[in-house]
This record gives sequence, C-alpha cells and structure tokens, in this order.
Amino acid sequence: MALFISSINSGSNGNCYYIGNTKEAVLIDAGVSCRTIERRMKELDLNIGKLKAVFISHEHTDHIRGVETLSRKYRLPVYISELTYRASGLNIDGNHLRHFSDKDIISVGDINVHAFSKVHDARDPFSFAIKDYEVQVGVFTDIGTCSDDLIHWFKGCHAAFLEANYDEEMLQNGPYPYYLKKRISNGEGHLSNTLAHRLFCEHRPDYMSHLILSHLSEQNNSPEIVEELFNSNCGNVSVTVASRHEASPVFEITTGKKKIVTPASYKQLKMNF
Repeated sequence: MALFISSINSGSNGNCYYIGNTKEAVLIDAGVSCRTIERRMKELDLNIGKLKAVFISHEHTDHIRGVETLSRKYRLPVYISELTYRASGLNIDGNHLRHFSDKDIISVGDINVHAFSKVHDARDPFSFAIKDYEVQVGVFTDIGTCSDDLIHWFKGCHAAFLEANYDEEMLQNGPYPYYLKKRISNGEGHLSNTLAHRLFCEHRPDYMSHLILSHLSEQNNSPEIVEELFNSNCGNVSVTVASRHEASPVFEITTGKKKIVTPASYKQLKMNF
C-alpha cells in the first residue's frame, strides 16, 4: 500500500496538508480558503471527491480559515477537539462535527489517524500520525518542544511534515518586538531549525524516505538556510521545503523506493486500482 501526500500550503498565511490512498483522503488543517484548496488540488490532479474528513490541530486562524466552507460545500466531517472547537469561533454543522481526545485513533476507510497532544500556545493542540497499513506519515507543526510523544511517532514515520519555523539568529536580530520573539521561542511557540534538525538526526528511522520542512517563518527563516542545514546529513531522505505560496508536488510514500508523482503518473496509477 501507499500514501500520497502534499503540502497544499504551509506558513503563517495558512496551513493545509493532504494525505490519502487511492480510495480516500484526509486534510490536516484547512487554513487557506476553500477556493485555494480546490484550485491547488485540481492543479495536482488530486480528486477532491476523495476527501472524507478534515482534522484540525488547533484554533489559530492559519489552520481553520477555510474549514467551514469546505465542510459545508462537500459535507465533510470535521474532527476537532471539544476545547479547540469552543475556542475557535467556528460554526460547523452538527451533522459534520466530530470530537476527539488525546490518544484517539480515528478510522477513515483504510486510513487511521492517531491524535496526540502537543506543546503549543493554543487551548488544546494536537499533532497527527496517519497510517495506512504499514505506511506512516506524520504532521508535526506548531510545536514548541520535542515531547516524548512526538519523538515516539517521529521514529515510526516513512515521511513527515516537520516544522522548522525559525533560525535563532534571524529571530533575535529581526524586527519582531521582544514579547513576540519570546512567544515564538519560549518552548510553547514554534520549533527552531536547530531543534527540528536535532529531532531529524537523532530519531529518524532508517526507512524514512521524505521530509517536508513546514511552517517556515517569512521574517525569521529562509528556504536556503534550512535546505543547507538538513541536506548536509540527510542520507537517503529527500528533503523538501514546503511553500507558503504554492502546493508541493505529490509524493508517493511506500515502504520501498521514494517517488515524486506527477499529475499524469498519478492519473495512470489511479486507473490501475
């Protein structure tokens, strides 16, 4: 079996991550407009009709902006913790609203989504590990520190969306006011390049094939810095920096060789199932 993944958008202007097999798919967060999600999925030849659910990590606007419209238009269940929903201001149709708690496993067809609490300055924030049989993909963004749960799930990933939000020097010397610099780096905000790199180097499994570096700060980081840092000792892992302006390619994640799937090849693959 395989999972197909793409970053639809990643950054403080909106976060949305696609994970699916050949039959069904889920989104982790919907922080860009429904129209943007539709357009970028169409550009990637990802069938929006295969979406079966949206999972919300926390209530910040860049993770929930498009979820109401998306859920209403496509009648999609929205999985969100009860405390996050209360803090979000969202108005999801009761027929589509689903709550989950720490350590819950939610099945969406053959896809199992494992939810676990994370450290972030939100009401009840979560990360997710998504599994389809033996293939596992993690979505680990908006995390202030590398908790034991994060390390546990990262160790089992064939691919991961991992936050590398800021370069410490750029943050300290940049234009942000002191209180905001403190909020970002106090262990409850975002993960620095250094901490993300340490997690990657010390805990990645031998079979990891793809790392998508996500939620880069526009002011306090750059793709060039993180690419140089991670590519210096990435081994056989393909490292990609997710963009805040466009979707990433679709990557096919299996237990074997790594692949980038073009729209044409993805269409052909769908015909074979």
